[in-house]
Amino acid sequence: MSADTRSHPAPGRTGAGRRRPVQQRSQERYERILDACAALLDQAGAAALTTKEVAQRAQVPIGTLYQFFAGKEDLLAALAGRNLDRYLDRLDGRLRAEPPTGPAGFTDLAVEEFVAMKRTVPGFGQVDFGFAGPAAPSGVRDDRHLLDTEVDNNTAVALRLQALGGELFAAADPVALTLGLRVALEAADAVLKLAFRGDPQGDPAMIAECKRLVRGYLVEQLGPH
Repeated sequence: MSADTRSHPAPGRTGAGRRRPVQQRSQERYERILDACAALLDQAGAAALTTKEVAQRAQVPIGTLYQFFAGKEDLLAALAGRNLDRYLDRLDGRLRAEPPTGPAGFTDLAVEEFVAMKRTVPGFGQVDFGFAGPAAPSGVRDDRHLLDTEVDNNTAVALRLQALGGELFAAADPVALTLGLRVALEAADAVLKLAFRGDPQGDPAMIAECKRLVRGYLVEQLGPH
């Protein structure tokens, strides 16, 4: 059985970020702002996004947005963090419903859930767990550390996947496992960008090749079980 993602919280992003609200009304505004940001990403892309437009779309004063987010980078970082939390929750549900027997099965489910979010989640094509484009938009100083100021985005994701995998990865050396998952994420990211470049639903053949590539690599590195 997979580990409960709630017992392995996301790495903290320190620095310019504001504190996430705890009161229900403020939480609703916070989520509405992120929803507006995601919707605008699909319309205009990350490069053209502004905090003013996000506030207008969310129907909140710009001052309210800045109560929650220090600026554009912090806003996009929060969206990436929410995307990762939702991805891990979805993947955890799949792992519980269809328990894999090793890294190969885990890989297939992980790719499938990422593809499903790519197809259906607003803004995910522009910002998933980092920027999907070739370069960070203006106003973003450090696109490699949206999820965590201490490690790059894919390392942060790898650590969360490592925790989620639980006993599936129990026999692997933790340091080697983190490195292996990070390499697998880099490879999957590159192939899936190709898969979605000309097809909004993703080229099925390319997606299948992504699974085969990452599955083969992880099984070679970690073994089938």
